[in-house]
Amino acid sequence: MSDWDTTPITLRKRAPKASTLKSEQAVNAARRQGFAIETQAKWGGGANKQHVTTKNTAKLDRETEELKHDKIPLDLGKLIQQGRQSKGLSQKDLATKVNEKAQVINDYEAGRGIPNQMVIGKIERVLGIKLRGKDRGKPLIAPGTKK
Repeated sequence: MSDWDTTPITLRKRAPKASTLKSEQAVNAARRQGFAIETQAKWGGGANKQHVTTKNTAKLDRETEELKHDKIPLDLGKLIQQGRQSKGLSQKDLATKVNEKAQVINDYEAGRGIPNQMVIGKIERVLGIKLRGKDRGKPLIAPGTKK
């Protein structure tokens, strides 16, 4: 017999890609083999977030008793509705002008929406009326102009 018959041959597999190592199947296989596994779920990772989390989220996290967000007061919703109708705008038109969804305007007018000061500020500018502060409903005076 020659040396060819007795020589051991070792075959090596390619190292798996990083994306393969992260799959659920690979993680489970590693767990079965007894390797130490560390996984992290990233909050909001991979999502195209346009709206930043508001202070309401942190406030809700600290809340211990009633877990509810603040709602738009009904009188503010009525002011938005009256201002919109006086300008002859539909909810969709107003939503387009403030770069929001029509559902947001609908929720604000019905008193269901979660108040976002940026959105309220945009609505104020489009409608030309104050929606915040002590003189709600009065005409909005543009900054830099005199009374």
